Amino acid sequence: MSELPEESGDARVDAIVAGLARLGELPVAEHVAVFDEAFSGLESTLAAVEEHVEEHVDEPAGPRVPGPPVPGPHVPGPPAVGRP
Repeated sequence: MSELPEESGDARVDAIVAGLARLGELPVAEHVAVFDEAFSGLESTLAAVEEHVEEHVDEPAGPRVPGPPVPGPHVPGPPAVGRP
């Protein structure tokens, strides 16, 4: 079995996962309630992230700054003067 990272990078998720540590102190009969609570919390967090992404999907990433053109596929042009 592979080891899981200690942190997810999201404080909300980390707090929910940390709550699973209490499973060792509880009788097995109470584990389902703890897992249900964690699942509900993770589901709510994911919904909040999805909502945030949907709200910002049409926003530009940042100001457009004019710069050099991005190279595209090579399109042959007329031959250079003096060259066949």
